[in-house]
Amino acid sequence: MQTIYYSFFKGNFLDPTVEFFGLGHYDRLLTGDRQFLRINKWPPSGALINTIVWIIFLPTLTVIFGLVIAVLADGKKYETFIKSIIFVPMAISATAASVIFRFVYNNDPETGALNALLVFLLPEFEPVPWLGRKTMANFAVIFAAVWIWTGLAMTILSAAYKALPQEIIEAAIIDGATQWQRFWRLVLPMLSIPITFLVVVMIINALKMIDLVYVMTMGGPRGGTRVIGFSIYVEMFANGKIGYGSAIGAILLILVLPIILYQLRQTKKQL
Repeated sequence: MQTIYYSFFKGNFLDPTVEFFGLGHYDRLLTGDRQFLRINKWPPSGALINTIVWIIFLPTLTVIFGLVIAVLADGKKYETFIKSIIFVPMAISATAASVIFRFVYNNDPETGALNALLVFLLPEFEPVPWLGRKTMANFAVIFAAVWIWTGLAMTILSAAYKALPQEIIEAAIIDGATQWQRFWRLVLPMLSIPITFLVVVMIINALKMIDLVYVMTMGGPRGGTRVIGFSIYVEMFANGKIGYGSAIGAILLILVLPIILYQLRQTKKQL
């Protein structure tokens, strides 16, 4: 509630000259701050748009990769080893992962692992500044987050997959269902609860993203990776604009609240 209260005031709250500003911060956010939202030029850009891209791609890719690994590795000879390797990024701090990916994405093929690999496979390939182009930098940071969180998705979905009632799957086999049909019509629906949980968790992670963006790009290039969580940090702590940062936080609350209420409702149904 204090965040919402502060959003109606202008100035630094350590300064006694604080003044009431009404909805001025919200008006600036939605109509005047190109760093937060720019819709007068296609494609639209800004922290809000970048955050929406995170909300779409982080849960989708994390759940897909986690599910594919959980299903394909199940019962295999090296299952434990494979899953241990995939889970390793979860044991690394986000800051360390950010530093790793800064080296991976470096546009110099002598130090950038990704460009070095592409140049090796395709000798005519021109090194790409993955974090230096506004059109691809946001996706590059998202992929780093996917790399970190896929281990969590794999672990949860693997446990849920192993707990599925085998008699139902065996009955489907007897009825002549193919492996693909069993997956889409039986396995996937029965995994809906853990998948929903993971989607909610990943959306919340996307909304509060700060560390990866801070270390990898500082919101650049030209605001191409700036997201809501990072914007709150910059405005409140770097620029000292407590009121303006609180207004961004209030918008974040509006985005997060329906997700939390939905998750609470789903949890209540399971009890």
